Amino acid sequence: MKIPKNHNYPASMGEEDFREAVARWYKVRFNVDLDPKDEISNVIGGKEGVANIARAFINPGDIVLCPNPGYPVYENGATKLCDAEPFSMPLLRENQFLPELDTIDKKVLKKAKLMYLNYPNNPTGAIASKEFLKKAVDYAEDYNFFIVHDNPYSEFTFGDYIAPSILQIDQNHVEINSASKMFNMTGFRCGWVAGNRDLIKGLRNIKSQIDSGCPKFIQRAVSKGLDEYLSNKKPDIVQKTVDIYEKRRDILIKGLNDIGWKTDKPKATFYVWTQIPEKYRDFGCMEFVKKLINNGVVITPGIGFGQYGEGFVRFALTQPEDRIYEAIERINLII
Repeated sequence: MKIPKNHNYPASMGEEDFREAVARWYKVRFNVDLDPKDEISNVIGGKEGVANIARAFINPGDIVLCPNPGYPVYENGATKLCDAEPFSMPLLRENQFLPELDTIDKKVLKKAKLMYLNYPNNPTGAIASKEFLKKAVDYAEDYNFFIVHDNPYSEFTFGDYIAPSILQIDQNHVEINSASKMFNMTGFRCGWVAGNRDLIKGLRNIKSQIDSGCPKFIQRAVSKGLDEYLSNKKPDIVQKTVDIYEKRRDILIKGLNDIGWKTDKPKATFYVWTQIPEKYRDFGCMEFVKKLINNGVVITPGIGFGQYGEGFVRFALTQPEDRIYEAIERINLII
């Protein structure tokens, strides 16, 4: 920040040294080779990338395949604001919160232009195997649509689980990631989109008319963080954060189960997605969340992520341990 030239206008596509750092990270982390010249672009946080990739390619009347429940930007900021039609792919508990691609109407698939995927998943915390990603890629090839894999939780995994990249399967698509979760830099707004050069070119064309890039000094801080990776395992600066969240996860899961609220333990993300207690299911998740709010506990109703989120709620593990213990005590008073 003390270097004056780092406060000049940046390039909307990202500085060359930043894109080179992302390329190095992909090689070390996923063994994927990318050309920083035309296969990587900086974005002002992953959210901007999710929306602007649609601005570049989605036209009125196009169909966009959106996970449901899912990050609202897929359906709203990316699809509806382009006058396109969102098609919901249900993420159901019985399917491990993976979309059942085989059940999508072939007429829909033939008209689809884009599919959003997001694993590790927000809000469900679900994970996807390379085999599932390969199946999605095969569908995209058969029906001529492209995939945006929104992957900001790739490093937020627990135990020995290591999340894959869709670019390990096929580089004809794009993947979004960011420093927000990886390095706790949510407010700094710095991320990247990587993959197919034609898709990257379209994104850059849009961004060149919308923004002036992420600040150079932030890009260089993120580059420093990415260079801490020496293998596909997390460096200490990332692992220490994940360890904190893993402990919080374990406290919350044990506490909920101990008071009779059966909840599964996610392998990734800092979210816990769980079905509301049985005696409240006839009332819906909104009414249940209101009861919790009245008792001083704030969580997110699943319906906020789409119709298939009804009956579920999402906890975020962003509070310290003492607050989690206190929340469990207050929840116990109403369930």
